[in-house]
Amino acid sequence: MKASIYVSCFVLFALLSSCKQQFVKPVDEVAEEESGNTLPAPPATWQENWFEHDQVVKRVFYNDRIAVYFDDDVDTVQTTWMFPFIDTVWSYTRSVYGDFGASDTTNRLFAIFHTGKYGGGHPFMYYDANRLYRNGIDIGSGADAWINQTNWETNTIIHEVAHVVEMAGKGVKNSPAHWSIWGDSKWAEIFVYDVYKNTHMTSKMNDAYTDFYNTTDNFPRANTAWFKHWFLPIYQQFNEATVLNAYFEALAAAFPKRPYPVIGQEYTRELNFGEFVHFWSAASGVNLSTRARLAFGPNDRNNASWLTQFTQAQADFGSLSYAAVDPFFGADLSQQATISVSVENVGGATGTEGSGKLNDFDIQTKFFANGFTSGFWIQQEVASPVIANAYLISSANDAPNRDPKSWILQGSHDGQQWTALDSRQGETFEARRSCKVYDFANTTAYRYYRLQISETLNSPDIQLAEWRIMRK
Repeated sequence: MKASIYVSCFVLFALLSSCKQQFVKPVDEVAEEESGNTLPAPPATWQENWFEHDQVVKRVFYNDRIAVYFDDDVDTVQTTWMFPFIDTVWSYTRSVYGDFGASDTTNRLFAIFHTGKYGGGHPFMYYDANRLYRNGIDIGSGADAWINQTNWETNTIIHEVAHVVEMAGKGVKNSPAHWSIWGDSKWAEIFVYDVYKNTHMTSKMNDAYTDFYNTTDNFPRANTAWFKHWFLPIYQQFNEATVLNAYFEALAAAFPKRPYPVIGQEYTRELNFGEFVHFWSAASGVNLSTRARLAFGPNDRNNASWLTQFTQAQADFGSLSYAAVDPFFGADLSQQATISVSVENVGGATGTEGSGKLNDFDIQTKFFANGFTSGFWIQQEVASPVIANAYLISSANDAPNRDPKSWILQGSHDGQQWTALDSRQGETFEARRSCKVYDFANTTAYRYYRLQISETLNSPDIQLAEWRIMRK
C-alpha cells in the first residue's frame, strides 16, 4: 500500500541564530565603518514628497545592498536589528528573483521607517521618477514601532519587498495579478513564508504558517483559503521558491508588454483568472486546473467561468507548455459519475447537504448524514469501466469528529461483487476543508467504486466535502 500524499503539509526547520547585531553608527561614519562597499554612498537625507509623507528622513545604515532611513521619531538604539534583517531579506530575494533594474544602484533596496505616523506601508520601484528611480519600501507604525521585532513589523517589511518583486521584477513594470486576481496580500503571504523558511527564521516561519493557513478571503468567492489550498501546496510540491520565480519568468516571457517611458517595459493589461491558472501551470510544469477548481470554484470574482478563460489562455499563450495531468491529483474520473449513498441526507440527494455535493468539485459544500453505522458506504458509478488508482477526500467545514477515520475502497464490475482495493485506519485531517489524496495499486477497470466507511473520528453522524476518484 502506498502512503497517502498530503495536499497540505508542514515541515519544521532548525532554529535561527539571532540577528540582533549592533550595526548603528553615527551617520557620517557609516561609509567608513562598513567594509567592502563599492557603490557610491546614498544621500545622507531624503525629503519625502509622496502621498501624505513629508518627512526629511536620515540615513542610519547602508551597504552595497541596502540603505536604511529613519525619521526623527524612530528609536535609533533599539532598532539596529533591522539592518541585518533587511539585508538578509533583500539578499535572499535577489538570489531567487535576480536583478531589479539594470544597474547596481537600482538593485540597492532603500528602506524608510517612521514611528508614530503613516500606519502601514507601501513599496516603490526603480521606474518611479518621484522616488528617484530607486527600489524600496516605506513603512510607518505606532509609538513603540520597530523596537520589539514583532511579527507585524517583520512580516510587513517582507510583505512590502514582495510587492517590489511582483511589480519591478524581470525588467517589466507592474503586476497584472495584483488587483484583478490576488489583491494586496495573497502572493505576499507565500513570499513571507518562503523568506522566513530559507533564511532560517524558524519561529517567525511557524507563526506565519499558522496565521496564513487559517486565513480566508471573500475572493474569488467567500471562504477562499489562498495560502492553504493554492500557494502552499504548489510551493511544497513544485520546488518551493523555484516555482514562485518561474511564474514571474513566464509572465515576462509571454504576457503582453509595451515599452515604458525612460526605462524598461510594462504590462499592458491585467490577467483574467483563467490566464492566472494557465501561467501558474506553466510555472509548475503541470495542468493545475483541477486544484484550481477545488481551491476557487468554477468562477472568477465577476461570476464568469474561468474555465472558459483557461481554455482560451491555452490557445492565446501556446508557447507555455506543461504536462496535461497533475501528478499529485491525476486525471479526474468523477466528473460524470453518479453518486449514491447507503444513508442519504434528510433533504435528499439534491439538497443543501445531499450526496450530490460529494462530487460537485467544490470543497465549500458538503454531504452530511445522521445515523452513521459501520456499514455506511458511498458509491460512484461511471458510464463505462475506468482504471482508478487514486482518490481524494476532503474534510468538511466544521465538526472534525464527523470526519471519516477508517474505510475500505472497493471496485466492482456489476455493483454486486466487490474487490478490496485500498484500506485506511486511523486517518485524520489537518484542518477544515483539507484535501488528502490516497494512492493505491490497481490495473483493472471497474464501473463501480465504493468507499465503505467503518468509523468516524468520534460521532454518530458523518460528513465529507468531496470524494473523487482519479487515475495517475
